[in-house]
Amino acid sequence: MPIVLLILISGAVAGYFSRRLPGIERIGSAIGIVIMLLLFFLGVSVGANPNVVAKFHTLGIEAVLIALGGTIGSILCAWVVNRCFFNKEKPE
Repeated sequence: MPIVLLILISGAVAGYFSRRLPGIERIGSAIGIVIMLLLFFLGVSVGANPNVVAKFHTLGIEAVLIALGGTIGSILCAWVVNRCFFNKEKPE
């Protein structure tokens, strides 16, 4: 886990210092493509695992509930952060 945090922090520092480079705004589309590839290969890995496939009927409802909870929690958190930090309405 510390390695993951170190990579994340080093990426944030690199992004901070490279934000004025030309073309840096196009990195978002490349990130989207890489995330889609990672999700695809994660699905391939899960589908190729005989233990997961054999117990899928018991894991299914738990996985759906965890995924829904994580998605709803992420949406609510993003909404709160957007309202608190990025939604600067002009006073009338």
